[in-house]
Amino acid sequence: MRAPRRVVELAAMPPLARTYVKGLSTSAVAMMAPRRPVGPDEVPAVDLLVRDVAADVERLTAYQHLVGEPAGDLLPAGFVHVLAFPLQTALMIRQDFPLPLLGMVHLANRVEQRRPVPLGSLLDVQVGARDLRAHRAGTTVDLVGEVRVDGETVWTGVSTYLARGVRLAGGTAPAAERRAAWTPPTPTGEWRLPADVGRRYAAVSGDRNPIHTSSLAAKAFGFPRTIAHGMYTAARALADVGPAARGEAYRWDVEFAAPVLIPGTAAVRVSPGEHGHEFVAWNARKGKKHLEGRVTPLG
Repeated sequence: MRAPRRVVELAAMPPLARTYVKGLSTSAVAMMAPRRPVGPDEVPAVDLLVRDVAADVERLTAYQHLVGEPAGDLLPAGFVHVLAFPLQTALMIRQDFPLPLLGMVHLANRVEQRRPVPLGSLLDVQVGARDLRAHRAGTTVDLVGEVRVDGETVWTGVSTYLARGVRLAGGTAPAAERRAAWTPPTPTGEWRLPADVGRRYAAVSGDRNPIHTSSLAAKAFGFPRTIAHGMYTAARALADVGPAARGEAYRWDVEFAAPVLIPGTAAVRVSPGEHGHEFVAWNARKGKKHLEGRVTPLG
């Protein structure tokens, strides 16, 4: 029987720079040892909680300007993710977290923004890990976040990550889906990503994973040069849908495919769908998809 979940309350958000250094060094040592299969119940039964988190107005403004959100005093759903991200990372570097931080791949994100969150709100941010699953390339895990204001849940988010090469004991990965050939649609826009966009998003998000800021680090992981943060491109797509189309409460789903090299460009299409708006971004020269998703109004 699994132990009941418990909540560990921290006095403040962990500093991401220090957390990354610790996590990457620990992962590097662990990856040098023989890899053993991970048990399906090894995900820690612990949620991390920080109360009374307040957004900084200058950081919010820089984020809005960078991703294309209109200036204002409401926190975009992607910025709320930024505020919760340090707890995700702190959870993933715990000694009882079974997957290595180094080389972790962000596969998907699912967010519900349940009502507007004004600047100045005091946020209780809580994050826990759930549901280890076998994947044909390794093992996936969900990092589940919840943000509350005065006891009311205003935002929830599920980030799905893949640990490549880590086998789940007793797990059977679903067979790869046979997908029909994808034909890029007519674009409605284009993103031009300058060489410094990785450093700029790192500055506003705190996510200083070196594959986004250092060509040497990116090449060590098999990329020809630095790659854009997945949540930066997802936030660009959300901004392209726009506040009027998504409404005050909405669900935002995104699945990541191939990363965007920086500097670089991506073709984009945002279009009305059955229940909201759909978006897709791709490499126009190669016809290779970067990400796709949808924004669905709630209520």
